[in-house]
Amino acid sequence: MSEPTTKQVSIYDTTLRDGTQGEGVSFSSLDKLRIAKKLDEFGVDYIEGGWPGSNPKDVEFFQEAKKHQWQHARIAAFGSTRRKNVAVEDDPQVALLIESEAPVVTYFGKSWKLHVTEILTTTVEENQAMIRDTAAYLKKHGREVIYDAEHFFDGYKDDPDHALDTLRAAKEGGAGMVVLCDTNGGTMPHEVENITRAVVESLQMPVGIHPHDDCGVGVANALAGVAGGSTQVQGTVNGFGERTGNCNLISAIPNLSLKLGIELNTDLSRLTEVSRFVNDLANHPHYPRAPYVGETAFAHKGGMHVNAVQKIARSFEHIVPKTVGNRQRILVSELSGQSNVLMKAEELGLPLKKGSDEVKNILEQLKTLEKKGYEFEAAEASFELLIRKVLGDCDPYFRLREYHCSYRYHTADVGAYETCEATVKLRLGGERVYTVAEGDGPVNALDAALRKALSPAYPEIEELSLQDFKVRIVDSHMGTAAKTRVLVVSSDGKESWGTVGVSHNIIEASWKALVDSIEVFLMRRGVQPN
Repeated sequence: MSEPTTKQVSIYDTTLRDGTQGEGVSFSSLDKLRIAKKLDEFGVDYIEGGWPGSNPKDVEFFQEAKKHQWQHARIAAFGSTRRKNVAVEDDPQVALLIESEAPVVTYFGKSWKLHVTEILTTTVEENQAMIRDTAAYLKKHGREVIYDAEHFFDGYKDDPDHALDTLRAAKEGGAGMVVLCDTNGGTMPHEVENITRAVVESLQMPVGIHPHDDCGVGVANALAGVAGGSTQVQGTVNGFGERTGNCNLISAIPNLSLKLGIELNTDLSRLTEVSRFVNDLANHPHYPRAPYVGETAFAHKGGMHVNAVQKIARSFEHIVPKTVGNRQRILVSELSGQSNVLMKAEELGLPLKKGSDEVKNILEQLKTLEKKGYEFEAAEASFELLIRKVLGDCDPYFRLREYHCSYRYHTADVGAYETCEATVKLRLGGERVYTVAEGDGPVNALDAALRKALSPAYPEIEELSLQDFKVRIVDSHMGTAAKTRVLVVSSDGKESWGTVGVSHNIIEASWKALVDSIEVFLMRRGVQPN
């Protein structure tokens, strides 16, 4: 691969649109907004929110996105060219792109003649008019216009002149960038570099690259595109996407920055955090051997390796782990991971010293909890509680005496129905409190009973809402005896936070996550325990 011809590249994330086309990947409206905010903080330049009008979640996302003050990223709506033989102003899909109020619109069209004549069943001339008209209409309405040239590399290899003409149509319409898509994911890196360079030289305009990973070279193709002159890389967090996925930005970004010297706006120190955050919200396990961000990426076990890295870390590590927010793991070292604890404590305004008994205690508890199946990447509030409890800075707001959940399925002449009920017994101040509540399920009933018990003493709790609830099996090989990890997302209407609980019993795991959520809420409100 040649040296890059550019020194600055923008990052365009399509996790919320292209990523959700992957099997087993689905995000709620809240998930999408939380991910977008995380990507914005990370420094991504463009965040593609979805296809307006295609589903209620995407509609809701764009409604909420325009209320938010984005620090860095520009929000993009995704859509298609106008339909064949339809005036662009009469195409309802194009109208929805404008109505989304997204400042950027990325639209796709056909670059491969096979698709033009056999799939769209139209003429080459009409296809180019569709591309040109759509760009012009979007530009007229004040949008930054990006054109995704679908199946570009296959189209170029089939008929270079035709493929280039489709890009020229987008340029003539006013598109600010054309993006070369390897939609089928079958192009090799050397082809991507050569074709990208030919396009850049021919069009004399900004060119982006959008690789897929069907041959396992999605990231390599992104780097090859940049070597050929591309100034934008499109991809997804953790490589989510249809079939085998898209270019994995979690690998592409550090490769561009650390290995090729490309200027990016992303904060690499948050790379591992972003990767794990998105995995948790997608309810996907973290891949331990993922480059840069995997748990084993900088792990060393015994023998000469441990001896070497303890003397000179770079003897067996190609970068400093903390550069990407990861850490060196020497499995026999009790000091491993202190920096993470110290940084979190500093963020919370809690005084800790490296090597102190408190840090060692926190690390010991953290390792014990991780062994039990806890993960804190998307449950930062639970980790905050762990630190505060070790420091004696977190008095309990109540003490549990007992809780009970029941599920009844009834049959009757009028039809079957079900009932979920929970009882909670607490010691609150000097009193014993006993409440009963029903819910849509055992966890909902338990949540209702706990709130009912606490409301008289802590009326602020009425402002707390449970926004999301995720369950994941930790050790699936155990079958029905497997441990369950529950992730709860709560909000007070201004901010949201995650808490986690782990147990062989899903009810107990849920209880732990719910209690952490309430304690964090009251603590952040400055409420004193009764």
